[in-house]
Amino acid sequence: MILGDLGAEVIKIEIPGQGDDTRQWGPPFIAGESAYFLCVNRNKKSLTLNLATDEGKQVLYDLAAKCDVLLENFRPGVTDKLKINYKTVSSKAPAIIYCSITGYGPDGPYRDDPAYDIVIQGQGGLMGITGELNRPPVRIGVALSDIGAGMYAALAILAAIAARNRTGKGQFIDISLLDCTVSWLTYMAAYYFATGQNSERMGSAHPTIVPYQCFETKDREFVTVAIGNDRLFRDFCGLLGVKDFADDPKFSTNPARVVNRKELIEKIEQLFREKTREEWLQLLSQAKLPAGPVYSLSEVFSDPQVLFREMLVKIKHAKAGEISQIGIPMKFSATKPTIETAPPLLGEQTDEILSSLLGYGKARISELHQRAIV
Repeated sequence: MILGDLGAEVIKIEIPGQGDDTRQWGPPFIAGESAYFLCVNRNKKSLTLNLATDEGKQVLYDLAAKCDVLLENFRPGVTDKLKINYKTVSSKAPAIIYCSITGYGPDGPYRDDPAYDIVIQGQGGLMGITGELNRPPVRIGVALSDIGAGMYAALAILAAIAARNRTGKGQFIDISLLDCTVSWLTYMAAYYFATGQNSERMGSAHPTIVPYQCFETKDREFVTVAIGNDRLFRDFCGLLGVKDFADDPKFSTNPARVVNRKELIEKIEQLFREKTREEWLQLLSQAKLPAGPVYSLSEVFSDPQVLFREMLVKIKHAKAGEISQIGIPMKFSATKPTIETAPPLLGEQTDEILSSLLGYGKARISELHQRAIV
């Protein structure tokens, strides 16, 4: 979808009569279309193709010869059995950039294990550091390991295209959900490397910056504050009416605040319960302190900044009518990304692709349909 938003022509190959698994993920559905499927399949064309047949494989080979990139996310070994692996495809399309996304990679002790996002979030360490102390680990609220692998794949594909522009050669790209998830551990991993100690789950708090978390307000809403240095802490104390905290050796520096976290946070929690979320947000904004609300989704998509930045857009779908989409976060001065097409119906562009891209005639296309190849 990222590459499609950036202007690529993306052809999504799906199983005839069945399609992508996420077409059945629901409810909710909109006019029979899965809301899950609709969220990540814009700017794509749908071609149904039976890759278990020799004729279906030949169509794929023909496509590879016309296209720049082939992206697949089968389990390791499946593309070998189907004869659509990199070795086979690149022998027919030497310049192809072939990107494979798997749970664990094409090699290693876990290569054959099945993987879904929640499994990888746990195994990659994200769930181990997410949630409240002495409570069960928490899955991050979106499929972050899945989405992150797609983002890394998009970056890698663009880099491979740049390399091919210099060398004229395609290549194989190996993206693993586990690798991508582990790469996000960043400073949490650095703390482990430095101390040899596992991090405890801390809710919204930060292990080495205090105060840097959310606080409950009088109306049982939440406000986040990010006091990243001692100057900000002094201003924050002034706002809270506890200026003496800024000079107290227990709190005057960030290292001291980390050591004395419990005492400080308990006092701040008491103070935040004295005013509503909107009262605190107004005061924090006036003081130019980094802070914000913890929004529900309805609040996110009515927020004036989100709307101004066009992060909520409406598009027309062939079956579901007008649907909402998250906008494109990448802004360009000259080549503005656009949503050209809505998420496709199953096989919606099959005949168009076979005809206009591959040059198949009507008789050939009709035969492929009759034999359930497409």
